[in-house]
Amino acid sequence: MTPKEQQRALVLAGVLDRQYTPEEAASVLKLSLRQIRRLKRAFVRDGPRTLVHGNRGRCPVHALAAAVKEQILELAQGRYAGCNDQHLTELLAEHEGIVLHRSSVRRVLRGAGVRSPQRRRAPKHRARRERMPQAGMLLQVDGSRHRWLGPERPWLTLIAGIDDATGDIPWAVFREQEDAAGYLLLLRQVVRRRGVPLALYSDRHTIFQYRADEPQSPEEVLAGGRPRTQVGRALADLQITWIGARSPQAKGRIERLWRTLQDRWVQELRMRGAATLEEANQALPALLTQHNTRFRQPAATPGSAYRRPPHGVASHDVFCFKYWRTVSNDNIVTVDGRAIAIPPGPRRRSYAKARVEIREHLDGSASVHYQGSCIARQASQPGVLRARRRGRIGETSPPPELRPKEPLLSAPQPWTPPANHPWRHDAHTAENGRQRYAAARLPSYNADSSTRPSVPRTKSRNT
Repeated sequence: MTPKEQQRALVLAGVLDRQYTPEEAASVLKLSLRQIRRLKRAFVRDGPRTLVHGNRGRCPVHALAAAVKEQILELAQGRYAGCNDQHLTELLAEHEGIVLHRSSVRRVLRGAGVRSPQRRRAPKHRARRERMPQAGMLLQVDGSRHRWLGPERPWLTLIAGIDDATGDIPWAVFREQEDAAGYLLLLRQVVRRRGVPLALYSDRHTIFQYRADEPQSPEEVLAGGRPRTQVGRALADLQITWIGARSPQAKGRIERLWRTLQDRWVQELRMRGAATLEEANQALPALLTQHNTRFRQPAATPGSAYRRPPHGVASHDVFCFKYWRTVSNDNIVTVDGRAIAIPPGPRRRSYAKARVEIREHLDGSASVHYQGSCIARQASQPGVLRARRRGRIGETSPPPELRPKEPLLSAPQPWTPPANHPWRHDAHTAENGRQRYAAARLPSYNADSSTRPSVPRTKSRNT
């Protein structure tokens, strides 16, 4: 019997021995007088066992069978090891046909001593920013470096974007590191599948802008400011507003997305047998569909704010790397060790010393453009398009003939005499030097004479 039931037995025994009245027993046990009388009659008839609930010790009708519990524990520690409670519940219903509530799965695991791989932190008070009202108004992008293929596999970086209004992931791509090529691939797929978003929200990585604390070079001052990065140029061509977050909490929606994906997709990729970068990218479409179906939320305003690309803007001209180079005397241009030969064209037989634009496309091919026309192409070369964080100074700037002609105004620097200059000697040495110079330069005269003899002037060459 529980302590509560033992107390009731003692009080009811006192009522039978006339030590307490029924009213006093009801006050002590905090029961009604009618309930005390009912318990008294049952206590006289069946004894103290009447105070014990009748279902005690019996198995509930809705209780899980022991075989089901053993199957859940075996799967949680075997095939689905490392999954959290909610993810495990979904996997059991999808692949094993075991449809249970998350609390039931959690109770089975905790009863066997199996803890969740994720620990919940104490909540902190923060002011939540409301979602955008319509899909396509704001796209948050970021990269997450993690061991996506397992602890024994190399590190990979997942570059993805999330729609601020719906929580939908338009596209994602695995890269060896966070680079400009990955963001250009992401933007190209988003534009092809959904359209052009109104704004892009990211951190202040040098992929999107140059560091503001770096001093500007004279070339940048002449060009009117810092040149755009490759991703910044693509955003400007598509007329996408770029917003730079000043803290990770400012773009908390995509930061929380990484916590979800790092918890779920590591297990999903392992169950799909993905062991390389190429296999992980092949599994992404199915994972994106599964995630969006599970976590997509309806926007406050129906419809889409995604736009079509601006008129006259081609995809292959935007999603590429552009560099300005000068053609060598043998009609060769190079960029990062990649040499491209320019054949003679209809406009001119030789392009030596000409200022041309090189475009490295995302498939590894390259093209050379002169005055708006393509004059040379080079096929795709495996491994030639390496990871680039940003373009170097001058690589994305226009040619000199398109730059402003204003001169660079700078304050004149004071002249500093060298170490062996006479000014740096003491005053006595300097005075002796001036006297020797005057004696050698001027004719001798009497110091006592009040007038200096006249020195005949030399005839000018111009007269």
